Amino acid sequence: MASTELEKKPSQAIDPAEEPSVEWGWHGGFPKGTQIAGWFSVVAILLMLIGNHQGILSGGGHFKLEDLWLIGTAAVLAIGLFIDLGKKKRRR
Repeated sequence: MASTELEKKPSQAIDPAEEPSVEWGWHGGFPKGTQIAGWFSVVAILLMLIGNHQGILSGGGHFKLEDLWLIGTAAVLAIGLFIDLGKKKRRR
């Protein structure tokens, strides 16, 4: 199999000519930005619970399927953010 220029070669150092951001020290993601955007998204999703939803009658009660999806999505996102925070604390 022939190697291509796009493949990462772990034995070589990162060449600043190929990735100029290495010269000025940044090379990676936005850890704080990811957390801020993630928590903003959780809050925004939960704010969507306030509104004029039409519920589905199920067993005589008022059942809002939309609310379950919003809460579930916010919960999954929050769990992912907590896991991300835990990984960062272990790396330090």
